[in-house]
Amino acid sequence: MRDRFWERYPLDELTGEEWEALCDGCARCCLHKLEDEESGDIATLDVACRLLDIQACRCSDYPNRSARVPGCVPLTRERVAQFRWLPATCAYRRLEEGRGLADWHPLVSGDPGSVQRAGIGVAGFAIAESAVDEADWEERIIDILSIDE
Repeated sequence: MRDRFWERYPLDELTGEEWEALCDGCARCCLHKLEDEESGDIATLDVACRLLDIQACRCSDYPNRSARVPGCVPLTRERVAQFRWLPATCAYRRLEEGRGLADWHPLVSGDPGSVQRAGIGVAGFAIAESAVDEADWEERIIDILSIDE
């Protein structure tokens, strides 16, 4: 990887390895979302995708996730601007918005554990999809992104 690539190159010029390295491992993108059909607002739940290893904050089948989980949306350089539902802490969103990486990001801190210590990762609060009946998902909302934001 190129030195401090996230500061020197736009997202569309990153190599595949650099793109993947931007992921801070918070796993917030792996939490289920509900979209209000009328307003377009997007609610994030504390319910994790069935493939998420919650404690490790990593997908248990990353290469095959889209085939195994209908609705899994891979984050790509070409589409990152469309993903307004990403949390404001997300490196992809931060860089797309010109904000740079947070101090706790592993590329900045040099420590993958800094994400959890900063309270950004889901390991401390997410629950397994199998532990909640889908009919109860609305009770699991932890954040709402208004379409007007």
